[in-house]
Amino acid sequence: MSLLLSRRDLDFLLYEWLDVEQLTKRPYFAEHSRETFDGALDLAEEVATEHFATHNKRADANEPTFDGERVTMIPEVKRALDVFAGTGLMGAALPASVGGAQLPGVVARACFAWFQAANVGTAAYPFLTLGATNLLLAHGSPELVERYVKPMVDGRFHGTMCLSEPQAGSSLADIVTRAVRQDDGTYRVVGNKMWISGGDHELGENIVHLVLAKIPGGPAGVKGISLFVVPKFLPDGARNDVRLAGLNHKMGYRGTTNTMLNFGEAGEGAVGYLVGEPHRGLTYMFHMMNEARVGVGGGATALGYTGYLKALDYARNRPQGRPVAAKDPNALQVPIIEHADVRRMLLAQKSYVEGALALNLYCARLLDDEHTLPGSDAHLLLDVLTPIAKSWPSQWCLEANDLAIQVHGGYGYTREYDVEQHYRDNRLNPIHEGTHGIQGLDLLGRKVVMQGGAGLALLGSVIGTTVACGAAAGGELATWAASLGAAVTRIGEVTAALWGPGDPEIALANASIYLEAVGHTVVAWLWLEQALAAGEREGAFYAGKRQAARYFFRYELPKTGPQFDLLESRDRTTLEADPAWF
Repeated sequence: MSLLLSRRDLDFLLYEWLDVEQLTKRPYFAEHSRETFDGALDLAEEVATEHFATHNKRADANEPTFDGERVTMIPEVKRALDVFAGTGLMGAALPASVGGAQLPGVVARACFAWFQAANVGTAAYPFLTLGATNLLLAHGSPELVERYVKPMVDGRFHGTMCLSEPQAGSSLADIVTRAVRQDDGTYRVVGNKMWISGGDHELGENIVHLVLAKIPGGPAGVKGISLFVVPKFLPDGARNDVRLAGLNHKMGYRGTTNTMLNFGEAGEGAVGYLVGEPHRGLTYMFHMMNEARVGVGGGATALGYTGYLKALDYARNRPQGRPVAAKDPNALQVPIIEHADVRRMLLAQKSYVEGALALNLYCARLLDDEHTLPGSDAHLLLDVLTPIAKSWPSQWCLEANDLAIQVHGGYGYTREYDVEQHYRDNRLNPIHEGTHGIQGLDLLGRKVVMQGGAGLALLGSVIGTTVACGAAAGGELATWAASLGAAVTRIGEVTAALWGPGDPEIALANASIYLEAVGHTVVAWLWLEQALAAGEREGAFYAGKRQAARYFFRYELPKTGPQFDLLESRDRTTLEADPAWF
């Protein structure tokens, strides 16, 4: 069995729970079948195992360097990306009209999880490129699509997203990069961008930077932000005025260049091409950012999952100690999985990573419905779930990595074992694409109150259907359904209590706690869904699913009660903490 992901779990989620074969009845996916889905999954596992996982530790130990002229990195990164490009998986879910395979996004998401589990640093390059590709397909002119999308699908060009600046951080209203229109319709872009993953390298022929900047004379704040394509090399082959100022050295994702870029430092500015209309750049960029947020959650899940499998393998094979009731000190030691506390840690990991994977794939399935099922509410539901899909795996699959180290004991902290790197890599994900605090503000401040609360009502209705099925099933499932239904009711009550006084400051003071509690409720729902899909089928796999669901409902969902109580009280402790007291 692979120590990257569980193919058996993927098959269960895709075919036994989400029933993705039904998607082939839709015209857009009509050329596909279970056979083509399995072929893509087989190919992803093979390439990830043989070409990505094999240099994961070496890339971590030998991060890219910059000598003032060019970036150098280990050659295995480019070799792996060349193989990846040759598979066609970059365009797995893209339209056939641009060279894609038109696979369902849910299947493509499952494929990409193999690469993130194998080597998240190398996988970041095509991940970013795919996001840029989808943005240009949605909002770029036919000329930009023709010039840049096909080479990105082929793997010859790479893509980035350039949002933040040294002085602005996550506050995009404060960016100062400017773009001045020229007589020929292009723009000259001048400014500095920070934390740009994949911002410079020599892994392909070109890098397509998607850059947020302000056109002089435009509205103030975020309403004045526009979006530009600023390529490293111009169409005539000349080098654009985009320069690498230096590399940032992070605790994880060390194989991914992370950069500060200077635009226009040598003269009039870097040549940029406006995407869509002026002053709508942030709206367009959210297309890529929301995709990236769900993708970050997928990467966090993959790292947590591979760490869990490695901890499980270690626990099965590491003899240490004896059962607590054993009296004979000469008796043989037992594998540590025989100890209850180790099984507790493994169950926690299993409940986190398999719950997170279900969340990842469910969101991907919603994207498929949004694009191919007219009249669907998928977009509204996905809007609500996106901050949860980003942050919940980033928090709890990181916790799974922490527990994987604990299962390994002293060996878990050593570089000879993989789990310490997985933890370091995953620790970046609670910050990637917006911190927990930002996602909490998005969920509580925007998503659950938009359209008069329509998104939250829809989520409650969808979960309510599952609760009704669980209640009808009887027995333990009915008990879990009742607990889940009560938690959903609390979400509605707490949300109303927070916003009732009309004071945004107090309503949003503990938005991160709201995010965590609602996220736990959502994942409990997905565990009830999995338990219903498993039914009473026999075998270790299904018994393991039921036990993980049991763990989540008994150990995890009850944590939300005190959180909801705190939220409903509109506690002011954090608001009233004077900065001078720290």
